[in-house]
Amino acid sequence: MAEASSEDLLRTPLYERHVAAGGRIVPFGGYALPVQYPTGIMAEHKWTREQAGLFDVSHMGPSFLTLKDRSGDAAADHAAVAALVEPLICGDIAGLKPGQVRYTLLLNESGGTLDDLMVARSPRFPGALYIVVNAGTKEADFALLAKAAGDKADFQRVDDNALLALQGPEAVGVLAAMVPGVVELGFMQFGAFQWDDEELIISRSGYTGEDGFELLCSAKNAARLWDALLADPRVKPIGLGARDSLRLEAALPLYGHDLDETVSPIEADLGFAVSKRRREAADFPGAARILAEREGQLTRKRVGLIVQGAPAREGAEILDASGKTIGVVTSGGFAPSLGKAIALGFVPLEHTAIGTKLQVSVRGRAQPAEIVPTPFVPHRYFRKSV
Repeated sequence: MAEASSEDLLRTPLYERHVAAGGRIVPFGGYALPVQYPTGIMAEHKWTREQAGLFDVSHMGPSFLTLKDRSGDAAADHAAVAALVEPLICGDIAGLKPGQVRYTLLLNESGGTLDDLMVARSPRFPGALYIVVNAGTKEADFALLAKAAGDKADFQRVDDNALLALQGPEAVGVLAAMVPGVVELGFMQFGAFQWDDEELIISRSGYTGEDGFELLCSAKNAARLWDALLADPRVKPIGLGARDSLRLEAALPLYGHDLDETVSPIEADLGFAVSKRRREAADFPGAARILAEREGQLTRKRVGLIVQGAPAREGAEILDASGKTIGVVTSGGFAPSLGKAIALGFVPLEHTAIGTKLQVSVRGRAQPAEIVPTPFVPHRYFRKSV
């Protein structure tokens, strides 16, 4: 707790709510955030899988990029703003439909990952993008985006607002009672919605593998929105601990762990994020390396492991059947939904086949492990039929 009160840590607009609810506050991404509430991580995890969990993700980096000189031609204005950000990433932003959100990767010149992020096309304002980056990298990301905007666009960071995530099978029922229009959103779509006197930016997305929403709200109304959501008995507050175990079961990468400046999208098993149009044009950072890896020149790949025995944490060595070190765990822990230890890590391509028997070194002891399909727990996103 002493660390959490350090003047170096930032506080979200919901900090007082977490303290009042008995949240155990820890430093994370430069912020003081709850790792768990009194019921504990296991209960919070299961509640989110069965009901609806409410997360404070205000440490993330939401922002807007808006073209300055708009022509009035919606397609042309969108193409112009997309052209500003596409040189930084591997995603097809020009091809986004109004209200569509795309997961993509910010790359360095060698094809390594600087961050993973969401980029969305405004459904209301031609030439405007809504961009959300990770907390730990947001200052560097924002600098790159501001530079890309140059004198052609306005770059506005809005990370002084609150960002809430409502996740789980009951999330849509809970939120629709307050904001009826959200039922029209499909997975990876967003829009602006009125709630009382507040305009919320809501996307149907999240970091748990469940159906759910992320809501951008002004700081002044954040606590009121938090309280209104928690007034529904299907909703409980969830801390960082369960957020991590949920995303691990969903096999979603965590930047700085499963992704870093050395890891390419192909190595990270995120090839889907390298959009077809961008592949064909080979016009993104590190294209030569990434396209070669797609064609088979790959030496390592991110895989999922079921581990027998104690959980293997980040940094644990992955061994082949003979005990030789072949890789490393990048994320690991206990999966409450499965009752087993699971891990993500990188191994050479020849060891990536499903069913491959490996070992993981936990506190100097080799434990059996096996390559399994990911996600460990099926995603339950709500996809609208087109």
